[in-house]
Amino acid sequence: MLLAYRVANGRLVRMEHDAPLEDALWIDLYVPQPHHVDQVNALGVEVPSLSDMEEIEISNRLYSEGDGYYMTAVLPGQTPEKGQASGPVTFILKPSRLITVRHHAPRPFETFADRAERSATGIGSAAQLFLGLVEEIVARHADLLEGVGRSLDEVARNIYGVTEAGQDLLQSSLKVVGREGEVLSRVRLGLLTVERMVGYFSHASESMTSGQKLKAHIRSHMRDIQALEVHADFLSARVGMVTDATLAMVNLAQNATVRILSVVTALFLPPTLIASAYGMNFRNMPELDKPWGYPMALVLMVGSALATYMFLRWKRWL
Repeated sequence: MLLAYRVANGRLVRMEHDAPLEDALWIDLYVPQPHHVDQVNALGVEVPSLSDMEEIEISNRLYSEGDGYYMTAVLPGQTPEKGQASGPVTFILKPSRLITVRHHAPRPFETFADRAERSATGIGSAAQLFLGLVEEIVARHADLLEGVGRSLDEVARNIYGVTEAGQDLLQSSLKVVGREGEVLSRVRLGLLTVERMVGYFSHASESMTSGQKLKAHIRSHMRDIQALEVHADFLSARVGMVTDATLAMVNLAQNATVRILSVVTALFLPPTLIASAYGMNFRNMPELDKPWGYPMALVLMVGSALATYMFLRWKRWL
């Protein structure tokens, strides 16, 4: 899919499919087909393949070629199969336009066009548009971190706020914590790569005519990213703490079950001993031919069980 946008009346407007790409300020390639790549290549831009975008070396993710700057960040988003994953997004910044290449759907690319004019950097140039899109990406990461924080708060209330947490509640809590931990890891990776990308752009902007005007916005974005990284580290510690607490509650619940089984076993040991004694096939057992022998054996078994129960209560093992 190829989406092209231009500026009209101070707004970012999507262009028609048959409109010339030379007029576009932003070209967004989403799972690009070969003919889409050919259209962009005709503008003098080499579109990287997915394998090129997935290279982990910094030199392959942040570099310049001609008058363009190629910057790749790993952002959380939705795959074409509607699953959640992190994937590379390449930003190609040319003097006259911004080109983005992606093979999954980070939410900022769906929301930015409708509110681009409200960006603090403006949309007058490709560099301003790039910083506005970075601002939207950082805001999305902040929303994801807030969602993780709310989920952890709910899990903590469920774990700490009940007298006896059931196994179903504990299992569901572990699933929630694990899922939020995955979201947090994707956000942390995204913040790291975006920070590197913005840092690279900061050096590249020194050679741009509007570079000095963008410095304040770049510093603001860097401060926001670093603050979110601190928040992500805090939430990571909370994920570990809540996981440990949940596992501790699971162990306590299991210990309580084992304790009950141990007590029941202890209660039945003395009656079992008495019943075993009177079940032996010896000829000379005086109580066997007495009418009170059977009731006496029953009383002994019940009395031994009660005595064991009282002893356990006295020891505070119950």
